[in-house]
Amino acid sequence: MKIDMHCHVKEGSIDSKISVDEYITALKSKGFQGMVITDHNTYKGYRYWKNHLKGKVHTDFVVLKGIEYDTRDAGHILVIMPEGVKMRILEMRGLPVSVLIDLVHRNGGVLGPAHPCGEKYLSITNTKRFYTNPEVMKRFDFVEAYNCCESAASNAGALKLAEKYGKVTIGGSDSHRIGCVGRAYTILPEPVTCETELISMIHKKTKFETGGTLYEKTAKERMGKVNKVLVYSFWVYNKGGELLRRHGRNEKMEVEHPIDPIDPIEMYYTGEQSLS
Repeated sequence: MKIDMHCHVKEGSIDSKISVDEYITALKSKGFQGMVITDHNTYKGYRYWKNHLKGKVHTDFVVLKGIEYDTRDAGHILVIMPEGVKMRILEMRGLPVSVLIDLVHRNGGVLGPAHPCGEKYLSITNTKRFYTNPEVMKRFDFVEAYNCCESAASNAGALKLAEKYGKVTIGGSDSHRIGCVGRAYTILPEPVTCETELISMIHKKTKFETGGTLYEKTAKERMGKVNKVLVYSFWVYNKGGELLRRHGRNEKMEVEHPIDPIDPIEMYYTGEQSLS
């Protein structure tokens, strides 16, 4: 079964220009049988598919639910939860990667770094978290070893990382534009019909075939100056998280029971995350 495991649709990702319907049509024309919608910190794209298209069009195509999560300290992480499990806390970016891993695993999901050797702050090997504790890689379930919007060197580094830590490898286009759709793939040894079946394969360390054709330019090259703004914004975002943590520690020294009701980390530790 040929699928794309890293897809952004405009119904969910504000930086995508491709509708779910357009995405599926393009993938089918290139011999794909499925996709994982992995919008940034939201399930909106998947919800659009489920509420408006599922069972009406593309009934011969499998659409699975995923998310590309922005961690506070380790860049972008791809997350796949079991069928029927949608955790609202995963739509609130900013958890530290260690907390994210605990949360996902305790609820039956799997996760792995997207474009792990890509842009600074956005990719795990180019974050302070990896520099100070590279062994965090042992806790992931898979590695995106082929991303057609990355450079050949970036993908080679990702594959070496997966081999070093013995992780399942996946491939995804990371498409935000129609010209990129279908340029990267994951071939599963047998078909899946839901997220739970895919997760089971990953838990068994099933070998997937990955590959594709690199886009004419990397995401960094295509975005130009905008990329610098994005990277700087993520740096500010991470620094803001550090300041919040320090502020929280200081408050705990002064207040007996400090809990910020809008802090997703506090929600996690106090068990207030909701399932729907």
